[in-house]
Amino acid sequence: MENPVILTLGGLTKRFGDVIANDAIDLTLHQGEVLALLGENGAGKTTLMNMLFGHYTPDAGYVEIIGEDGVAKRLPAGNAQAAIDARIGMVHQHFTLAENLSALDNILLGSESLWGIRRNRRAARAKIEGLMQDSGLIAPLDEKIGALSVGERQRIEILKALFHDARVLVLDEPTAVLTPQEADSLFLALRKMVANGLSVIFISHKLHEVLAFSDRIAVLRHGKKVGELTTADADKTQIASLMVGEETALPEREFCETGAPVFELTGVTVQRENARNSLNNVSLCVRSGEIVGVAGVSGNGQSALAQLISGLTRPDSGTVALAGDVVTAPTPKSMIKARVGRIPEDRHHDGVVGSMTVAENLVLERLGDDDVQRHGFLRKGAISDHADDLIKAYDVRGPGAQARAALLSGGNIQKLILARVLEKEPLVILANQPTRGLDFGAAGEVARRLMEARKRGAGVVLISEDLDEVLSLADRIVVMHDGELIEAGTRDRAAIGLLMAGQAA
Repeated sequence: MENPVILTLGGLTKRFGDVIANDAIDLTLHQGEVLALLGENGAGKTTLMNMLFGHYTPDAGYVEIIGEDGVAKRLPAGNAQAAIDARIGMVHQHFTLAENLSALDNILLGSESLWGIRRNRRAARAKIEGLMQDSGLIAPLDEKIGALSVGERQRIEILKALFHDARVLVLDEPTAVLTPQEADSLFLALRKMVANGLSVIFISHKLHEVLAFSDRIAVLRHGKKVGELTTADADKTQIASLMVGEETALPEREFCETGAPVFELTGVTVQRENARNSLNNVSLCVRSGEIVGVAGVSGNGQSALAQLISGLTRPDSGTVALAGDVVTAPTPKSMIKARVGRIPEDRHHDGVVGSMTVAENLVLERLGDDDVQRHGFLRKGAISDHADDLIKAYDVRGPGAQARAALLSGGNIQKLILARVLEKEPLVILANQPTRGLDFGAAGEVARRLMEARKRGAGVVLISEDLDEVLSLADRIVVMHDGELIEAGTRDRAAIGLLMAGQAA
């Protein structure tokens, strides 16, 4: 017998000016069910969840939850406290924890009266320890958040929701920064809680996790709910087709003959204030026609490696070589001149100048070329024509070449950056988190462009926290942990996950 409905979203609609972010969406959630919510970037997933949790006030529609007494209750619109009181918990993709406080204090934040004379920490600790034992979500309560791993922080976020007796738990990209082992451990704990009656809404871009963990799938497209599937009857092709409105196939990696080394690090050390910006005796060789995937949990030195390739930092020891020539003093200008193309991690902050036009952003790295400027004056007609050609070739959708780059969506900003980088046919390409936050279709386009560059003879350094992306695109995989690079020598997920966690496979 099917479990009863515990939550109903009825006709939820939200407009931002002329844009309809959610258009009369109906959704139900059963007790003890895991519902996966999928959709492209901008499909309306986050807006819908923000209305459920009371962060946004809908223009139409309602949220109704069935109480433990079996009575349906409509929640007041735009009231987050009402959602919490109705025992709805939400765990955001980006953690909302105070790093200078202990894990216990973070869990207790917001749960105590301002007028209380004393804190009953003993009872609170006993309750949390009981939750940890029941759920399997074990975390050190007396450690400060700043000293915890990302996996432990994720557990604290979920324990905080459970401490408030959540009956409905919303998880937004819960495994985005976890190793495969941490993700498996999280899902095992969640399954245990779901078996005891917890209901979960689960947002993810990782289709293999959706198929493995959910019971039912709802898909949004352009603000509308376009379909629901029972997970047992679904596959990746069906889901992708619903998400983008057409049959979508990810590009397949084909065999490619590799050539001479185009980028080499030999014994490179970069000593900075923390591990995130440091490298420890790193050696790496990337050949022409090869994609080398750098797997790892965020904060293990990937930023330092990207800055080194971009010319934003110099090694304290060791050598950097491009096409066999040692680079003595790398700078952004010298690396661009040496045909290094850079796709930065933060496309908004480092990839474009939002206040400049799309056309201007497309020539930012070519300002010294005669077809861009002459005698110090920009050739605006040539720049505009150049932009129109690239916009068409790379399908950059938006208000046009003369609009500010800030008006483009994340996926279209990434296409703009790809167009700027790849039109020069670089010898080496740094692709740093190239599909982070992109929907299925946009991610597929980025992957296709990188494979085309590889086939043309470029060497690609792919830095990604998404192990599926690394496995699907990389010819060879190295793992970064604590500022060191280790050759994986395998494509086994579990073995790579152990290396990401600093353990021998």
